[in-house]
Amino acid sequence: MYRRNLPHWYPYDAAVFVTWRLFGTLPRRPRAPRREVVDGNAFREVDRQLDLAAFGPTWLREPSVAEGVAGTVEAAEGERGLCALHAYVVMPNHVHLLLSPNRPLCEVTKWIKGASARRANLLLGRTGRPFWQDESFDHWARNRAEFEKIRCYIEHNPVSAGLVEEPVQWPYSSARRRAQAERLCHGF
Repeated sequence: MYRRNLPHWYPYDAAVFVTWRLFGTLPRRPRAPRREVVDGNAFREVDRQLDLAAFGPTWLREPSVAEGVAGTVEAAEGERGLCALHAYVVMPNHVHLLLSPNRPLCEVTKWIKGASARRANLLLGRTGRPFWQDESFDHWARNRAEFEKIRCYIEHNPVSAGLVEEPVQWPYSSARRRAQAERLCHGF
């Protein structure tokens, strides 16, 4: 367990769903979920509102910035060995990951956020300024069904946000990466 503003706890071997947003993309007062939305759906309702990217910067719409963030996420697994990466998506103003950390989660997210922020700020000509919100949302997958539900949610996020019709069409995601790897394996 580690603590920032909120306590974070998960079993050592758990896959963890992590979300963080660009600095300045959270409105001071997010619109309250509709009354008919029950507590279990409140996160999804607020997330749908925030997917509209109607508030704050959308630096991740810039292809070179989004590619840099996706590359950093993939490097956390491949080059750094910080985690096993199960799914990810880089949206216009936030990132979703499903990973199994090989180091404490706070070390994994600190490296990804730090490296990607430095790279993005250089590309945007805004060095030394905050890029990501400090806090992240995290939730561990309690069983295989929940793991699959989270993986599906992450990879379908660009579809839900109306950015593409199929998950594989979004260039900054594990769905696209997996489809490309399958084409290579089958010689397409």
